[in-house]
Amino acid sequence: MANGNVLLLCGSPRLEGNTAQVLRECAKVLESEGLKTETVLLAETRILSCTACGLCKSGECALDDGLNEIIAKIREADGFIVGTPVYFGTARGDVMAALQRIGMVSMASDNFLSRKVGGPIAVARRGGHTATIQELLMFYLINDMIVPGSTYWNMVFGHAPGEALNDEEGMRTVRRFAGNVAFLIKRLR
Repeated sequence: MANGNVLLLCGSPRLEGNTAQVLRECAKVLESEGLKTETVLLAETRILSCTACGLCKSGECALDDGLNEIIAKIREADGFIVGTPVYFGTARGDVMAALQRIGMVSMASDNFLSRKVGGPIAVARRGGHTATIQELLMFYLINDMIVPGSTYWNMVFGHAPGEALNDEEGMRTVRRFAGNVAFLIKRLR
């Protein structure tokens, strides 16, 4: 029996881009620690922005774009990791739209995000990593989630697909972060 499960959300529009590759490495670490993983690709959806309708008190979002299926998976997970490429110095818009709606549903209903373990990973060619990490951390912290550290911030450099895996320090940081996520989930279970 697995020691828990982690949902990884890949915010890249490229199925084989750097963000997807970095998250696969993250999943390998989690699985080597006995956890089950599933990666959801936002590239396969068209996420809408929150309309502030207030109907999320039901435990689901009123918008029908596939996000409720992701929310159902997050509810069952012990951990939630979000990886995003950096666009113009911040996370991709659909990543933030998804997180804002996920957070609204959690806060308006049963706080299903509370005490889940996870954190953000930012992947970029050159810059904007720290602003993106800070932006995503707001989601984790306001939703009462547990965010473990690593040996540096969870950021990886790369432009062309595959380059991120050559960022030795970035990948070492992400692998340690994944190991810390697994460590905490197993301790908390």
